[in-house]
Amino acid sequence: MMDGETASNGITPASTPGPSPALRLNDHPSESVKLEHQLVRVPYEHLKKSMRATTRLVEKEVSAVVAGVAEAVDKEMSKEEAVQHLTSLVSRLQGLKRKLDESNKNEQGQVQRCRARLDHLSILRFGSKEAQLKWNHTRVERILVDYMLRSSYYDTAVKLAESANIQDLADIDIFLDARKVFEALENRDCTEALAWCAENKSKLKKAKSKFEFKLRLQEFIELVRSEKMMEAIMYARKHLAPWGSTNMKELQQAMATLAFKSNTDCASYKILFDVKQWDNLVQQFTQEFYKLYGMTMEPLLNIHLQAGLSALKTPSCYEEGCTKEDPLLQESFRQLAEPLPFSKHVHSKLVCFISKELMNEDNPPLVLPNGYVYSRKAMEEMAKNNQGRITCPRTGHSCNFVELSKAYIS
Repeated sequence: MMDGETASNGITPASTPGPSPALRLNDHPSESVKLEHQLVRVPYEHLKKSMRATTRLVEKEVSAVVAGVAEAVDKEMSKEEAVQHLTSLVSRLQGLKRKLDESNKNEQGQVQRCRARLDHLSILRFGSKEAQLKWNHTRVERILVDYMLRSSYYDTAVKLAESANIQDLADIDIFLDARKVFEALENRDCTEALAWCAENKSKLKKAKSKFEFKLRLQEFIELVRSEKMMEAIMYARKHLAPWGSTNMKELQQAMATLAFKSNTDCASYKILFDVKQWDNLVQQFTQEFYKLYGMTMEPLLNIHLQAGLSALKTPSCYEEGCTKEDPLLQESFRQLAEPLPFSKHVHSKLVCFISKELMNEDNPPLVLPNGYVYSRKAMEEMAKNNQGRITCPRTGHSCNFVELSKAYIS
């Protein structure tokens, strides 16, 4: 009997049932650690970003103060003017000190988060069995928080993280910062997104990102849509011209909208005025945001589910007689499993529909006259309680135990 042909016979794949992953120990701790790349990478990237911003701030303010001192030396000033000038420089340095104190506090928090996550991962290798069981529960909670944040359920994610006491293991603050950009783009406003691009300019440039260009292009299109042609031309000269060397074709297409306008029927230019362009910007920001912090493109929940579905997906999952216990009967799971290949089972492994026990040489499968298959132990128990009679739980067909025949698994 081949695997994938058993659903209509009252048996299910052996891999379907089993205890929840959160209730089992990690048999391979090193393999589990490999899946936690994002857990360590995100706070590290956030810390690097904060340190770069602090460095730029110090360089800018110190350069301004040094220039101010040089100006005071070169310029003839009265005593009162010199005192006033130096006082302004001191005030500027005091302002820098306050900002550095805030930055230091923020960076200390990020360092603490990195340390907390490393300590969390160390439990896999050095923790007790009880600690590892708790670690698995925490991982499920982390995965759920990650999914909620990516799905814009921010308040729910915050409450779950607080109730589970995993604030240091969740990336809530990063997503809350990005929330402003998401909401602005959904309201057709590029201001927050452009500010985000300016803040992360070096990283985006290194990654050869076109996100800022797309934002500038969209702002230009909105000016054309509003028939503010002169403003659009001035905007293009200031913000789009610098991108000409790398995006000339798209730039030329955009400039042609000045002649075609927003009510054009020409497909090449009509698409630029489509409101779906804003949805594309949201998707592109999502990708750039994930790349910037080293996050996975898919939610961690999807990745873990697909890992399990890859072992369960067989041709029989898409047949009408598929068992109700198969998760691939649900449309949401089918969508997740769609890009996955079918699982290859070299040997059939059958589980009894009644007892949920594996059918093997010690508990062989027995075939009822109606074609359904159940384990010997389940049939013997049923016959014992019903004076030798067997009733198929799927069809209601009744027969004597002696009418059953043995099936052979290949």
